[in-house]
Amino acid sequence: MIISNQLILLRRERIMLSLEPVMKRRVGLYFKWALLMLCKDVAAVDINMGCPKSFSVSGGMGAALLTKPDLIHDDTVELARRIEKTGVSALAVHGRQVADRPRDPAKWNEIADVVSALTIPVIANGDVFEYDDIQRIKVATGASSVMVARGALWNASIFSPNVEAHWEDVKKEYVRKSILWDNDVKSTKHTLKEMIMHYSCLEFPEGKAIIKSQNLADLAKVYGDEEYYESVRAYRIALDRHA
Repeated sequence: MIISNQLILLRRERIMLSLEPVMKRRVGLYFKWALLMLCKDVAAVDINMGCPKSFSVSGGMGAALLTKPDLIHDDTVELARRIEKTGVSALAVHGRQVADRPRDPAKWNEIADVVSALTIPVIANGDVFEYDDIQRIKVATGASSVMVARGALWNASIFSPNVEAHWEDVKKEYVRKSILWDNDVKSTKHTLKEMIMHYSCLEFPEGKAIIKSQNLADLAKVYGDEEYYESVRAYRIALDRHA
């Protein structure tokens, strides 16, 4: 199992924050500095020990942290118990091995083993793609809460108990929200590409236009939202003048 001692990070604006440590000398000093800088705005810190991506593992981050003899036991449950003893407030468990691919089914039964062995809240993660899956994984594992990754990227309306919105509508609303909040263009493009790759194809004109986009203004043009982009821009300029 890939284990991440995920502690929910809430800023005052309720923004999720993640610190992903690099296994290098004096890493503790970097953490101390980061925590001192953020202590007034952050309730907890998430140490990501679960990402199996090559860029993360090669840098000593994510699942690479599980390869250190002083951080891992052979058994997943024993590792979870050891992490619990460090004083973490909650533990997120992704139901796959490091070598498993997204197409491999998540092992909810093994998440349940971790849940039964711990006293702290366990957050279950893996193969949650629609609203009903949230309750299913909670029942199957006994977890206190659920973490959603790909399912939320593909269609954020997964969290709605009502009828799931069509992904095209969600996509357009996401572009508008990104413009309104001045979201990082790389982050916005990544989410859009994830949605398109899941439901369609990046080789179509829309996908190619997103790849070529350099800023939010370009993305606004792709979706015919130039007027909305300019209205938000004008509003920001007016605010700056009166600041």
